[in-house]
Amino acid sequence: QVQLVESGGGLVQAGVSLRLSCAASGRTSSPWAMGWFRQAAGKEREFVAAISRGGSTTSGADSVKGRFTISKDNAKNTVYLQMSSLKPEDTAVYYCAASDIHCVGYGCYKGAGEYGYWGQGTQVTVSS
Repeated sequence: QVQLVESGGGLVQAGVSLRLSCAASGRTSSPWAMGWFRQAAGKEREFVAAISRGGSTTSGADSVKGRFTISKDNAKNTVYLQMSSLKPEDTAVYYCAASDIHCVGYGCYKGAGEYGYWGQGTQVTVSS
């Protein structure tokens, strides 16, 4: 079992930066990948970014490329989502997720179904 706890959300103005953290605990073996998803009110959960176990491979949604960066500190078992140039449309609950699926190639880890563990979510609200 993997427990995930997100932190760092809040209410910010458009254009500023915010960093989300996701602390993982519960077992010694690392998941194959970690990801961030978000869900705005009345909308489906959508992929934001993912990072491989070693941190060498990352991917991001087109809507956040150039603005959001995913990274991880394996020593701290923590994944980060650095968000910059925030927009009101980035307002959502942000979820951290962990995957035990070994996937290689383009398109991996962009679907919520590939993740078996989820955090409780952290609210990010961007005002205009």
